[in-house]
Amino acid sequence: MQSKIDENGIRQVLEDFIAHSPHNSLRNDAGEKSFDKPLVGFARGDDPLFEAYREHVGPFYITPWELFAITFRDPDVRAEHLTVISYILPQTDATKADNRKAHTFPAERWARARIFGEQVNEELRRHLAAALTGMGHRAVAPVLTPQFSRRISPRHGISSTWSERHAAYACGLGTFGLCDGLITPVGKAVRIGSVVAEIQLAPTPRPYADHQAYCLYYARGTCKKCASRCPAGAITEAGKDKRLCLEHVVRSKAYVAANFGFEGYGCGLCQTGVPCESRVPLKTE
Repeated sequence: MQSKIDENGIRQVLEDFIAHSPHNSLRNDAGEKSFDKPLVGFARGDDPLFEAYREHVGPFYITPWELFAITFRDPDVRAEHLTVISYILPQTDATKADNRKAHTFPAERWARARIFGEQVNEELRRHLAAALTGMGHRAVAPVLTPQFSRRISPRHGISSTWSERHAAYACGLGTFGLCDGLITPVGKAVRIGSVVAEIQLAPTPRPYADHQAYCLYYARGTCKKCASRCPAGAITEAGKDKRLCLEHVVRSKAYVAANFGFEGYGCGLCQTGVPCESRVPLKTE
């Protein structure tokens, strides 16, 4: 039997987890939280954007309907009966302030948020899916399914079968910047998660005209601060070179182990010390 839950109820589930769960931790001596209060948005399971992503990225990209039909072995499920729920987890002020000072490799808090923070994100995906299931709504977190994998797109190189950033864009939560990061109402220094559920909720309006609307470079030809922040030279006016970025992140493993004493990696310099770090810069200039 289904229990009544709406957009506000889902928002409350997310906020309560981040505010009170012991999982939300950087696992440092101070016991600091990994993330601040989350944002949430919604998109219909039959939103044409998801088919457009497949056409743009490659035939391996999975739609909400396909994911649901495979997971629950139910080809009769209707795409219009599904909702994609996307949420944004903002980095804390302390984490952003530390990483602003970094020039080559990540600050310790940032590296912790990349490793332990993504574990928080995984727990939150499971928690939200379980909460919805407990209320009678089948739900699944795309990146935690066997269908999620890394692939090579003929057009975009390193890609995957589901993109948290693109789901967030569809859910009205932000647009892309020159460095490929998602610029949200709380900026680009974030992590992102999503769940697909068999529930019909009102989609969040997309308050932008195109997928690069919030970026100062694409909107006005100015800024490019993320390019000057990139220690790998991976960001240019042509966008981001994913290979160069990945190679630098791999190099960070030795630095994190030697300096912070745990197995991890990260960078995030292009997400901090930039005008879009914590806001949509076009709205505050």
